[in-house]
Amino acid sequence: MLNVLPSFLVGAIASLLLAVNVLAWVSLLFVVAVPKFLLPFPPLTRVLNRVLHWIGENWIACNSAWMSLTQRTEWDVRGLEGLNYHGWYLVVSNHQTWVDIFVMQHLLNRRIPLLKFFIKRELIKVPLMGFAWWALDFPFLYRHSAAYLEKHPEQRGKDYEATRRACAKFATISTSVMNFLEGTRFTPAKHARQQSEYRHLLRPKAGGLALALSALGDKFHSLLDITIVYPDGIPTFWEFLCGKVRRITVRMRTLEVPQELMEGDYEGDPAFRDAMHRWVQRLWEEKDGQIEALLAEARARS
Repeated sequence: MLNVLPSFLVGAIASLLLAVNVLAWVSLLFVVAVPKFLLPFPPLTRVLNRVLHWIGENWIACNSAWMSLTQRTEWDVRGLEGLNYHGWYLVVSNHQTWVDIFVMQHLLNRRIPLLKFFIKRELIKVPLMGFAWWALDFPFLYRHSAAYLEKHPEQRGKDYEATRRACAKFATISTSVMNFLEGTRFTPAKHARQQSEYRHLLRPKAGGLALALSALGDKFHSLLDITIVYPDGIPTFWEFLCGKVRRITVRMRTLEVPQELMEGDYEGDPAFRDAMHRWVQRLWEEKDGQIEALLAEARARS
């Protein structure tokens, strides 16, 4: 354990290990992804996808290794029992910090199929990581604003179709599709600007969830609902690297998605869209109450 060292030194070591990890595994991804791109034959693609997933899982395992080396975190986790590595999962979670991603990957690696996050299309330009997300078939979201669609009505629905095609790639290999329903990280400023009715959450967006269900609803075994709480305050990524995250609380539960929401035209059917919104809002009300209870429990223990 390196956290007996000064925190800035722990952060520097963790940053170095993280960077080395990225360079090493992205290099391996490149070796496998190039033939996948140049030789798009389904039997070969299926084999190469399995190799790419193996690389992704080992990348995450190495992240977990340097986390164990540099962190001294007290984990309070419930709900890992009964997860199926060979199943299809639709995963949702609250979102507060980049640390959320490392938390979920650390806890779920090799317990469910490789997590693939919905990512904004612009992020494909991020050096190294953009290529890695592309190679691993992460679904890129084409998000056009309401103002843009007002000026370019011919683009309406293309966001949906492009993302639907991305999700359809997952039909050939067990996959976990991760969607942060809030669409962005929680901050007090965003919460106030939204005038969110939830105490600890931003308003959820149901479109990505409806999209994934429409594309792969017949394959998802269940929805995995994750709630992440940092009892000592939401950490920055640098604080995480420095080993300053003392406690992390995580609750997971698997839920049945109502059959009537497994298929439907979210864009074109107002009744279906309203039903999806109501279901997501109930989910978020329960999550908000759970976060309040977990924070109260942590305060009582402190």
